[in-house]
Amino acid sequence: MIAELVSSALGLALYLNTLSADFCYDDSRAIKTNQDLLPETPWTHIFYNDFWGTLLTHSGSHKSYRPLCTLSFRLNHAIGGLNPWSYHLVNVLLHAAVTGLFTSFSKILLGDGYWTFMAGLMFASHPIHTEAVAGIVGRADVGASLFFLLSLLCYIKHCSTRGYSARTWGWFLGTGLCAGCSMLWKEQGVTVLAVSAVYDVFVFHRLKIRQIIPTIYKRKNLSLFLSISLLTFWGSSLLGARLYWMGNKPPSFSNSDNPAADSDSLLTRTLTFFYLPTKNLWLLLCPDTLSFDWSMDAVPLLKTVCDWRNLHTVAFYTGLLLLACYGLKSPNADRECNGKTVTNGKQNANGHSCLSDVEYQNSETKPSFASKVENGIKNDVSQRTQLPSTENIVVLSLSLLIIPFVPATNLFFYVGFVIAERVLYIPSMGFCLLITVGARALYVKVQKRFLKSLIFYATATLIVFYGLKTTIRNGDWQNEEMLYRSGIKVNPAKAWGNLGNVLKSQSKISEAESAYRNALYYRSNMADMLYNLGLLLQENSRFAEALHYYKLAIGSRPTLASAYLNTGIILMNQGRTEEARRTFLKCSEIPDENLKDPHAHKSSVTSCLYNLGKLYHEQGHYEEALSVYKEAIQKMPRQFAPQSLYNMMGEAYMRLSKLPEAEHWYMESLRSKTDHIPAHLTYGKLLALTGRKSEAEKLFLKAIELDPTKGNCYMHYGQFLLEEARLIEAAEMAKKAAELDSTEFDVVFNAAHMLRQASLNEAAEKYYDLAARLRPNYPAALMNLGAILHLNGRLQKAEANYLRALQLKPDDVITQSNLRKLWNIMEKQGLKTSKT
Repeated sequence: MIAELVSSALGLALYLNTLSADFCYDDSRAIKTNQDLLPETPWTHIFYNDFWGTLLTHSGSHKSYRPLCTLSFRLNHAIGGLNPWSYHLVNVLLHAAVTGLFTSFSKILLGDGYWTFMAGLMFASHPIHTEAVAGIVGRADVGASLFFLLSLLCYIKHCSTRGYSARTWGWFLGTGLCAGCSMLWKEQGVTVLAVSAVYDVFVFHRLKIRQIIPTIYKRKNLSLFLSISLLTFWGSSLLGARLYWMGNKPPSFSNSDNPAADSDSLLTRTLTFFYLPTKNLWLLLCPDTLSFDWSMDAVPLLKTVCDWRNLHTVAFYTGLLLLACYGLKSPNADRECNGKTVTNGKQNANGHSCLSDVEYQNSETKPSFASKVENGIKNDVSQRTQLPSTENIVVLSLSLLIIPFVPATNLFFYVGFVIAERVLYIPSMGFCLLITVGARALYVKVQKRFLKSLIFYATATLIVFYGLKTTIRNGDWQNEEMLYRSGIKVNPAKAWGNLGNVLKSQSKISEAESAYRNALYYRSNMADMLYNLGLLLQENSRFAEALHYYKLAIGSRPTLASAYLNTGIILMNQGRTEEARRTFLKCSEIPDENLKDPHAHKSSVTSCLYNLGKLYHEQGHYEEALSVYKEAIQKMPRQFAPQSLYNMMGEAYMRLSKLPEAEHWYMESLRSKTDHIPAHLTYGKLLALTGRKSEAEKLFLKAIELDPTKGNCYMHYGQFLLEEARLIEAAEMAKKAAELDSTEFDVVFNAAHMLRQASLNEAAEKYYDLAARLRPNYPAALMNLGAILHLNGRLQKAEANYLRALQLKPDDVITQSNLRKLWNIMEKQGLKTSKT
């Protein structure tokens, strides 16, 4: 137990500094915006949606079915909300548990000596685990590993009790259940059944390749044949159920996720896919350069046989073949057992006797019974007393390294990544065993004590270096900015783009713009980056540039609804209403098939329809507006906040004098968001109109209470007071509104109008003048300023504003009438007019 505890403690200690880390990278979509984590969402949705909250059968689903992992996120959310500390704590504890189980598994293969300790420490400290442990979405890999090892340990127990105890099938049942749970944490967990079969054949029964078929043909070891058959049946059942549940269709990915899969050249695809396992092994052996993302051009495609990286591929598969041959070769009488030389099985090591392979072939492949003394009490227990040979462990290590990695090789189906470090969490078990057993074999083979010490301390030094690298890499995962900066040298396009988002959230606008432009320098057709740059420019009132980048984003990805949405909003604000209308309509017609995030797409489509309805509303086409609003409600996704849409529905019904319907939608708006200020104001106006004055005033006062800094609230309340003939109070509200929102034309203009109605003409002049400066080309503002100047006796200034208003709107009858009246007064006073 000491080795297990120490290894687990190291695994825990190395990642303690991640407890203070923030959510990073994929955590946002899997946790922050995942509706399946919210208490109002039925928990059963977890079993129908993918890891990101999209319906599993949807054409755009990632098909990553990990309900147990999502369920653990939901429990985290229920206990600690969106506090990242609790999520990181669960990840670290899971890693410590997996490390302990792996050390126990290593003890079965290597015995109680220090080599087991070495294997456990190496797994605990390996830097390739950082993404899986420090990144919260990596919990899927860590959780799958936990049940992977539990399943494998159950099968080992099944093997050791097979034929001697009725409990053996209980252990087999545990194997199947844990394998199923592992698959429900992450898909590759099901591969434990294949690894279990390898253990049974090549480690427990110590069969060689040439012995397998005769054994089956001669019907020897029927129990082995039955166990392997059951493993095959259960594995096939799990895979079949998994395929059926996801709609019998593989996922689809963009070409940037896996460029090789999108290549038209068979040679390019073949060479690249053969090379990628080599690159993954190098990351396990020398994890010097790690990155949060290896998509796009992080690993350039191998397009010709002359590419020097093909030499790495040849060396990798040659080494793999040699190791496999070594593990499956004919037995040798001389071998070692847990670091001690054994000849013909005569040496006893760590309490385990070891038989030579020659003797083993002549013995029954059955567990022997040994007496075990614990605390002075003698118990008969069934156990295997022979430790596996180096060759056996090499075969099992290779199976642990290769089989769980097979789903990521693009061999059976294309995957949505080039390299994913967290996918190597389970295969790293095989790697750690392979390195440890290799070091042990060298340690036994050499005779000089100096060389033995050198091998031992070299292995220990490797573990120390791994631990130091893990500590440094954990620092990169402390926050998104550090993480993305660390990935620039591997994947500059993705890293600069994500860094731009972080810098923008920190209000570092110029740095964010530079980051976006850097990303586009490396990959000019990234629709998301083009859109993000356009959004940044739009928010800084650089509308022409923003429209340019939105157009490029749409050209790169014609289904990017958010780009249509913001294009339409800019066009609408610029008065280009027909262009805006066409843009919103086009957006509303984009289907959500094969989109990575259909929820976000539906939200953008709903927002487009909402803005199209507002456009119709402003043009006085209230029936058309209602029709569009109803369509928006039909297409609205669950996570969309509907309060503004419902409020506008009420406004449209109000303009059509359908007051009961209007009241219904105002109430729906307040029901969906009780502190929605616009609904308080519009509903208050309706209540005032229908004679429910006290209720209306309560709503206006509640709106002011919700946001005392919002001038619009005071303006609406002032209008109510004005209609109630409470002129002094109305004037105070008008002044307060204009002071708070002195840059908002509508607030300032309406405040001036209210002050004029309250006969406070001097104050009205001040705010009419401010409104005219806010919109110098708006005829109504100039006409009203002229009128108040006219009333206040500033006749020449009044004339100037009337004339300017008529230049903008020559046929305005009211302005023309006011100007004629002004000229009459000026002529009577002997003042010079423009007409003279």
